[in-house]
Amino acid sequence: MSIYGTPGAFLRRNYGYAGMILLSVVLFAACHSKDARPDVSGINVGEVHIERFDTAFFTLDSNHIAPGLFQLNQRYPYFTQDFVGNILGAGPMSDTSHVAFAAARQFLVSYLPIRDSLSRKYQDLSWLEKELKQQLRYVKYYFPQYRLPPKYVAFIGPFDGPGVALTAYTLAIGLQSYAGKNFTFYLTGKGQDLYPQYISRRFEPEYITANCISAIAEDIFPDSSDGRPMIEQMVTKGKYLWLREKLLPDAPDSIYSGYTKSQLDWCSGNEAAVWNFFLQGTDLYTVDPDIIKNYIGEGPKTLGMPDAAPGNIGAWVGWQIVKKYVRDHSGVTPGVLMQVPARLLFEESKYKPR
Repeated sequence: MSIYGTPGAFLRRNYGYAGMILLSVVLFAACHSKDARPDVSGINVGEVHIERFDTAFFTLDSNHIAPGLFQLNQRYPYFTQDFVGNILGAGPMSDTSHVAFAAARQFLVSYLPIRDSLSRKYQDLSWLEKELKQQLRYVKYYFPQYRLPPKYVAFIGPFDGPGVALTAYTLAIGLQSYAGKNFTFYLTGKGQDLYPQYISRRFEPEYITANCISAIAEDIFPDSSDGRPMIEQMVTKGKYLWLREKLLPDAPDSIYSGYTKSQLDWCSGNEAAVWNFFLQGTDLYTVDPDIIKNYIGEGPKTLGMPDAAPGNIGAWVGWQIVKKYVRDHSGVTPGVLMQVPARLLFEESKYKPR
């Protein structure tokens, strides 16, 4: 199982993409801005129906949890085992899985009030099905060989669980991660320990589709930049931001990028100064994780820069480097760009903002 946006180690789907890049080039029509987005109206992505595993799970009888789970597995054989074993962390489910049954029962009972709140908020998901289906058309346009998930499910998991999970058969949406930025748990001590406000502000419904598509993007192109020099990590993160821009042309950049509009405005207005800061005040080729984490990754701000400078500003700079490279390499496709080595992309971009 592959997850997006939360801690955890799950099995990632791996598909062979031999020939995908070449086919992407053939089918790709030049698209360099939101105004030049491709016409995807004729692309078939199949039915996108979100099944309500969340509702089914919380109708189980807590006094007869074992038979209830096996019945649930008959209804959702493509997700129940992943939910119990990976998302709840209870291990494999079998006739003698007493630990798994106990963990599932405890979760069901303790999260009933959360279910009640979320069932009111997400009584109808037809809007999400429509939105997700449209954005999946862009995935198939750029990557026609990619196998879209055959099933889509909504679930409610632990608050430290995934907001989006990709399994071998499903794209699963954890509604507990989209209860709204003012949801009581997010504002409590434990909730703030897990997700400070600069993170929980994104726990709104409008981020669901963007997070689903981002998870798919990382499934197609797994990130292997960890441990590489800082500039390579910056460019790699920038490549993913650029890819999201292509796959989510209907979304505001403040949604698919994770920055606020004011943060994006500040970065754009100070691009040259930000780059000069990196040139003068940092070692772009450092591999020291303690230095790198100040510029890449979640944070309320970037230490050493003005308070208006957002956390993860290194990814934003990498995004601008990628944009510069794309401007100078007319017609480059997402499939090709994502395969360009980060160091080579940086060097060939000749990035020098003014």
